[in-house]
Amino acid sequence: MNRQFHHIGVACRDLDAEAACFAAAGYVAEAPDFEDPVQGVAGRFLVGGGPRLELLRPLGGHSVLAPWLKGGAKFYHLAYEVPDLEAALTELRKERAKVVVPPVPAVAFQGRRIAFVLFPNLFLMELIAQATE
Repeated sequence: MNRQFHHIGVACRDLDAEAACFAAAGYVAEAPDFEDPVQGVAGRFLVGGGPRLELLRPLGGHSVLAPWLKGGAKFYHLAYEVPDLEAALTELRKERAKVVVPPVPAVAFQGRRIAFVLFPNLFLMELIAQATE
């Protein structure tokens, strides 16, 4: 499958506090913060001393990040851009991945659709539809 690594998702409770810790590794904000009511998260992309990071905190009243925050997990998903989101999902289903968030538009990617799949070993992967030209 043709895919390009995009970022590592990091669950947190406070974007500023988390960003301050990653600053020690040379990370800085890549773009303004965003809020995505469909996903129930607010986020900030960081770039710097390693792969791009997406810091995510829950929006009030949403619990999408609760399992990771409760368990103390920080790094919880890897994200890849794909040229054809539906074809990628079909391919990953053949690899026993289960679609846990079907395709939806995402604020963080200017309305491009994303989806999440979960593998039997509990590896969570985000797929991001590549921008069309």
